[in-house]
Parts: sequence; C-alpha cells; structure tokens
Amino acid sequence: KAMLLLKKKRYQEQLLDKTENQISNLERMVQDIEFTQIEMKVIEGLKIGNECLNKMHQVMSIEEVERIIGETQDAVEYQRQIDELLAGSLTEEDEDAILEELDAITQEQLELPEVPSEPLPEKIPEASPTKNRPKPELVAAS
Repeated sequence: KAMLLLKKKRYQEQLLDKTENQISNLERMVQDIEFTQIEMKVIEGLKIGNECLNKMHQVMSIEEVERIIGETQDAVEYQRQIDELLAGSLTEEDEDAILEELDAITQEQLELPEVPSEPLPEKIPEASPTKNRPKPELVAAS
C-alpha cells in the first residue's frame, strides 16, 4: 500500500511539473503576443509618419526649397548692407545736416491747444467693495 501511495505521489508530482511548464509556456506566449502588438503599433506609427513625409515631399520640391533659401540669403545680405550704410558710413557733412535739421525741428513753434484756466472739480473717492476684500491665502497642494 505504501508503494502504491509513493507511485501516486510521483505521478502527481510529474503532473504538477507538466502543469507548471504549461503555465510557464502560456505566460511566455502572452508576453510574446503583447510584445508583438506593441511592435505592430510602432510599425503602424512609422508607416503613418512615412506617408506624411512623402506627402510633404510632394508639396515641396527641392528646387522650391533651394529658391526660398536663396531668397532668404539675398534678403539677409541686403539687410546687412543697409545696416553697414546706417552704422558708420555717414560723413561729417551728413552729420552736420542732420544736426541742423534737428535744431530746426526743435526750434519750430508748435501750436498747442489752449489749456482751460478753470480749476478741476474735486471728486471724493468712493470706497469700493473690491478693495476691502481680504487677500486669499495660498495653500500648498498635498
């Protein structure tokens, strides 16, 4: 009878080992499926990104981009030339003419409107309810 119980115990242990192996295999399969699903999402994202890039390439050609870059460089060079002219290329005669023009402008009589001679009416400031409100306290979030 003891031998029969040992055989039964051995059989149940083998059955338990097989079951654990099957559970382990199932868990591995679930992990593989989940990883494959993630890979599929990544591939789908790459596919959509690639389609968007292709559409952008169809809208803008290389020649157009080169033309825009060239125009931008020309505009920057033109602005640099203007800056150089304004920065230091004024002669002493130009500066004298500018100063004379400034003096003429500042010495001109400007016609200003007449200022009323009557005193301004006095207003009594009213206490507004918004000024009497206590300031809210800041409370730290927990």
